[in-house]
Amino acid sequence: MATTPPALVLLPEWGSGHLAPMLESCKRVLLHGGGRAFSITLLVMRPPTAEASSEVEEHVRREQAAFSGLEIGFHRLPAVDPPKDAVGVEEFIARYVAAHAPHVRDAVAGMARPVAALVLDMFAAPLVDVARGLGVPSYVFMSSTGALLALMLHLPVLRDADADGEEGDDAVMCVPGLPSPLPAAAVPGFVADRKSPNFEWFARLGERFADATGIIANTADELEPGPLAAVAEGACVPPGRPTPPVYPIGPVLSLGSSKKKDSSSEAPPKHECVAWLDAQPAASVVFLCFGSMGWFEPPQVAEICAALERSGHRFLWVLRGPPGDGGGAPDGSEHPTDADLDALLPEGFLERTKGRGLVWPTWAPQKEILARAAVGGFVTHGGWNSVLESLWHGVPMIPLPLYAEQHLNAFELVSVMGVAVAMEVDRDRDNFVEAAEMERALRVLMGGESEEGRKAREKAKEMMAVCRKAGEMGGSSYAALQRLSAALHYGAALPKK
Repeated sequence: MATTPPALVLLPEWGSGHLAPMLESCKRVLLHGGGRAFSITLLVMRPPTAEASSEVEEHVRREQAAFSGLEIGFHRLPAVDPPKDAVGVEEFIARYVAAHAPHVRDAVAGMARPVAALVLDMFAAPLVDVARGLGVPSYVFMSSTGALLALMLHLPVLRDADADGEEGDDAVMCVPGLPSPLPAAAVPGFVADRKSPNFEWFARLGERFADATGIIANTADELEPGPLAAVAEGACVPPGRPTPPVYPIGPVLSLGSSKKKDSSSEAPPKHECVAWLDAQPAASVVFLCFGSMGWFEPPQVAEICAALERSGHRFLWVLRGPPGDGGGAPDGSEHPTDADLDALLPEGFLERTKGRGLVWPTWAPQKEILARAAVGGFVTHGGWNSVLESLWHGVPMIPLPLYAEQHLNAFELVSVMGVAVAMEVDRDRDNFVEAAEMERALRVLMGGESEEGRKAREKAKEMMAVCRKAGEMGGSSYAALQRLSAALHYGAALPKK
């Protein structure tokens, strides 16, 4: 008689940048065992906005239609009341997720099959107590960088140093494994003020990371050797506190069969953006796209237009419009709308750039676009999934960070990995970039005579090879996946309370 495989129970945050890589990572665990070693149960929280709810439901429908024989189930959790006094988006999300603790406990305790582990989104780290109370191993899934993981684990050390008076009013932020001190421009906004309640909240969140059985990271040893080594060596946590084992199994991307290709190898039908790209010369187009929540006010749009027009380079720009009436969500997020190009773009811009530029006002297939041979550079908000997609295809970047940890990502891309050209962003003006500065960065990245641009392009190609080798048999991420699979099997065999 066939035995029932134990379940990996997943609790992702509802954003696509969290939900998709967590599910894809656990699919890898299933596939690593031939699809029979474990099953997956995804605990679905009701997001605090109708738009986010629609996105989650669409993602669930896609996954249900593409199980490919894997045993994946979905369990919708009861609704909870959102917090009304959170300081910032990140604290809102963490507290909203934590409010689901009793429902998560009931769902895990009521499962008909053994539970190998509870896999928690980074914002759900406090729910390690739920797993501990049930005698179930817990794993935090880190959907962002190893650098942010090192920082989060190190926040309690910085907090305690401040309390002991070891740091003055102008305290610098040093993160093990990264160049020190960390420039102020690279510090994520949600922990920039070390005297704020928000900093204390995230320091406590970092403490809960350290309480997990393990940490699954969507990165690779070769991508971020400094931060990951610092974490593994215990250099990030307070003295005497153990660090959970970290499993860097990335890059985890749902890429299908997409590869860098030329126009002759692509079968129809093509998205209009892809068809346009395939008519352009190799490495001649700069691609601009700023994530699912990235949009700009008209003054910034005008600066970007001026930079693109004056640079003379070909471009594909996914331009989103500002949120509609009531666009502000309870979690502080704002979702862009399809752009009204006549209202947003300067008069005559489309005519003057006709033939060498395409402005696309709605969603576009970013992964497929980055895979095209015509794309030679990527102006990006620097979200980690976008960065990994760009590195997978060897495309160098210009970061224009907008929110969350993206300023830290930009610093790492430019100053640590060397795969990007820096651009000066005015954080005091809502991350505003002047046209002259963007034009300079475009010329550096896309121009043939710039040493800085040449190095970024070369490093991006090197990182493409690193990303692909890491997941192959014998690669570092493949080995980490083996270790993770073994740990999960061991956890599933332990007697539960």
